[in-house]
Amino acid sequence: MSAATDGAETVPSIHVEHLTKDYHLGDNVVHALRGVTLEVCPGEFVAVMGASGSGKSTFMNLIGCLDRPTGGVYLLDGLDVANLTADDLALVRNRKVGFIFQGFNLLPRMTALGNVMLPMIYAGVPHKTMEERALAALAAVGLEERADHRPSEMSGGQQQRVAIARSLVNGPSIILADEPTGNLDSRTSIEVMAILQKLNAQGITIVLVTHEPDIATYCKRVVRFRDGRVIQDQANERRRLAAAALAELPAEEPEVSVG
Repeated sequence: MSAATDGAETVPSIHVEHLTKDYHLGDNVVHALRGVTLEVCPGEFVAVMGASGSGKSTFMNLIGCLDRPTGGVYLLDGLDVANLTADDLALVRNRKVGFIFQGFNLLPRMTALGNVMLPMIYAGVPHKTMEERALAALAAVGLEERADHRPSEMSGGQQQRVAIARSLVNGPSIILADEPTGNLDSRTSIEVMAILQKLNAQGITIVLVTHEPDIATYCKRVVRFRDGRVIQDQANERRRLAAAALAELPAEEPEVSVG
């Protein structure tokens, strides 16, 4: 069940019921998910935690429409996606879900602007509109002046901000972030969490996979997986504000780009 207590009439952003996922490896069957039931309501910021093999990554792949469940129900913004065709599933994924990855997943030969425009190319958005949206998304993460820079010319923190901008351009209702701070130092990690908290305050639902307890403290709710099951689901009563945490850190030199 969701830790949110918003009105009962609200359609959950994510509703999964008895969700299962099995993988067949030769004669063996791996039960990656074993009947997961939970909801994520609009405007929540949920940390998903668990050891390697706990099922958290499988869960994220399923709710991101990157894979199909073996059994159970999955409703995305009230839409039953289980039986959609591959093309329809890709369309839903492109329009409703924004992805942020640990490794940034930026194309090295493209500029920041080009990388942010990519999801809109797949969506068939006119070029002028693509450029306007991409510039606005880069501005939202404080990188409008880096629009013409390639990934090799940016720091890790700047690259992750480009990835966040890319996740925003199609106006998704949900952002799925898979270890978004895993390749970043402590200060830059908090800066990324400050951006995500700001986006969440604007109404975007965020589900974030992390193995870092410190990062989970910035989320509103923590769900823990073990052996393909949810073993804990609770509100974070002592949620930290990333902006306040940054203000408490010693001053440092401005972030310098590579190249």
